[in-house]
Amino acid sequence: MTKPVLELWLERGLFASRWLMAPFYVGLVVALAALIVVFFQELAHELPHVLSMKPEDAILMALSLIDLSLAANLLVIVILSGYENFVSKIDTASHEDRPDWMGTVDFSGLKMKLIASIVAISAIALLKAFLKLTEPGQTVDQVRLLWLVVVHLSFVASGVLLAVMDWLNGKVEKH
Repeated sequence: MTKPVLELWLERGLFASRWLMAPFYVGLVVALAALIVVFFQELAHELPHVLSMKPEDAILMALSLIDLSLAANLLVIVILSGYENFVSKIDTASHEDRPDWMGTVDFSGLKMKLIASIVAISAIALLKAFLKLTEPGQTVDQVRLLWLVVVHLSFVASGVLLAVMDWLNGKVEKH
């Protein structure tokens, strides 16, 4: 049985509409470039002070740079796996530098990588706030610290709940 022409055209149009996602991924590439600029600004701002830094300051600088690199990693994962999952396959299978996860991260895996990165970024923000407590003469806003903990725990709980939902979904019989 053949489909009516109108239905065929509608389905082809709907399928082609996935290309409307491509500009989003290009925009994320621009955001990645912006993170590179901010990373080097942070590095240039802190490097002149390296010789006079206390260990806590060096740790805070490293945490800030790690935070930016985690955000950049997250963008790369979202760009590549999102594009492959929703727009088109990226033809780099034979390239020696192709990451092993490319082509294997489905939407569920993407969600888990996303929440894991957000939890790590949140943990770094929390750690930076706690490290400031160790500096003499530094005061930390207790309300801000409480909110950092609450937000971090919310992200952790969200990650656990997403993992449980994915696990439960894997147990359900497929139709």
